[in-house]
Amino acid sequence: MFRSAYRDSFARDNLPPAPAWPDLLFALPELHYPERLNAVSHLLDRWVDLGHGDRPCLISPGETLTYAEVAGKVNRLANVLTRDLGMIPGNRVLLRAPNSPMLAIAHLAVMKAGGIVVASMPLLRAGELVHPIQKARIKLALCDERLGGEMEKARSLAPELERVVYWGEGTPDRLEALMARPGYDAFSPCDTASDDVCLIGFTSGTTGVPKGTMHFHRDLLATCDTYGKHVLCAEAGDRFIGSPPLAFTFGLGGLVLFPLRAGAATILVEKAGPEDLLGAIAAFRATVCFTAPTAYRAMLAKLSGYDISSLRKCVSAGETLPKATFEAWRAATGITPQDGLGSTEMLHIFICCREAEMRAGCTGKPVPGYEAKIIDAEGRTQPPGTPGLLAVRGPTGCRYLADERQRNYVRNGWNITGDTYAMDEDGYFIFEARSDDMIVSSGYNIAGPEVEAALLTHPAVAECGVVGAPDRDRGMIVKAYVVLQPGHAADGTTVLQLQDHVKATIAPFKYPRAIEFVSQLPRTPSGKLQRFALRQIAAQSTT
Repeated sequence: MFRSAYRDSFARDNLPPAPAWPDLLFALPELHYPERLNAVSHLLDRWVDLGHGDRPCLISPGETLTYAEVAGKVNRLANVLTRDLGMIPGNRVLLRAPNSPMLAIAHLAVMKAGGIVVASMPLLRAGELVHPIQKARIKLALCDERLGGEMEKARSLAPELERVVYWGEGTPDRLEALMARPGYDAFSPCDTASDDVCLIGFTSGTTGVPKGTMHFHRDLLATCDTYGKHVLCAEAGDRFIGSPPLAFTFGLGGLVLFPLRAGAATILVEKAGPEDLLGAIAAFRATVCFTAPTAYRAMLAKLSGYDISSLRKCVSAGETLPKATFEAWRAATGITPQDGLGSTEMLHIFICCREAEMRAGCTGKPVPGYEAKIIDAEGRTQPPGTPGLLAVRGPTGCRYLADERQRNYVRNGWNITGDTYAMDEDGYFIFEARSDDMIVSSGYNIAGPEVEAALLTHPAVAECGVVGAPDRDRGMIVKAYVVLQPGHAADGTTVLQLQDHVKATIAPFKYPRAIEFVSQLPRTPSGKLQRFALRQIAAQSTT
């Protein structure tokens, strides 16, 4: 480790012990970063220094800010943090807002000033905010005033949070007023080490209590210089858009890191449902879209009402992209979607392919700079075609904040992602299931997501989640929770139709023996299906 710039040593003190870290690979020459590195200098300031300050940087329905204007606002907020709010290098700062230019500016300002960003999903309730506040010992929060209700409730539950500063109303004590003070135009980046922590991303909770994942300044650039450079291949003329919140590292990468590393623009919209997203793509002429498989599927039926001819790249992540959605999107738009696998622990995507190399039903190959393999429970490498645990390593890796679960994620230097995959003879990785999504029924191993993918090809199914439910005879059975498309009856006839459809689509023994119709599925604020919640519901019933 290099000499830290942090006066508050909390983050470094709570990193896992060095033997518990994954092996880090820096095989690509662009990954050899200097010892002293502040990521914001490379993502933002350098474009101004190179004379490109007039390029559009942050676009929203209310304003378009150039790189020079964003840099100026970042400097002003960095001065507020250090002069008015008492932030010292190494302090954690909670950020809470829907996607907006101000939220992106806050991320950059905290990091430039030597702070550590802890962003929260805007839909989280007060009780859910308490865990990251207490876990990361956060004293200061910056928050959109519209989210103040839950923020104040969280503050009453977590006395560690000493101060919340709001933006949005323009009153004297608001953030905008502080940023307008004279003499705040310039700010020198904190002299951070490349391995100083600048971001703590909390996992989305698909498997229980969220874990804090710690990322360095160099990690932010590394994901840009691997996936962003070699697979996404962004250009300065691109305009990025997407639905994931910036608090979700999928969103932070796709809507801040990758565009700024390329000198491109990003479009930040607060409402990003399928129809909202289509409208914004058309209105702002977006060229690169980041969203989840469910959004691409939902947008298919609405494409005819919007001009999305500006799009040239579509990235899907968060969950595996079903073959049916992949093929339908490509047929409807002419764009081959890029399915990608990433994790909060690894920061962003580490398995994906360029469009020309994508194959329907495959996630792809390791991103340049990363290595991946399939192992069994004992860590032995498995041959092509044999399902097993996915193990990966590269320039980023898992470092949990004071969490015993580090030993589960990192084994023998490899990050074990919790996914069951198989690798084919050509080196493509094919998703089977989350390792805890495997359903063992009458001796058969059945992957819940495979059944979901089959159900989604039926026109009556809008969304679905498949888990194992206890059964006296078989131990477990496959149970599907289904949200129907409008106009379809939630009755026994539809149950039989769906069961027959699955039997005709995949191996008959995989069909859901139980189907329950629901109005909505449990999802995280980032849109991921919470299968653990469905498993808890299913466990309460027996057949």
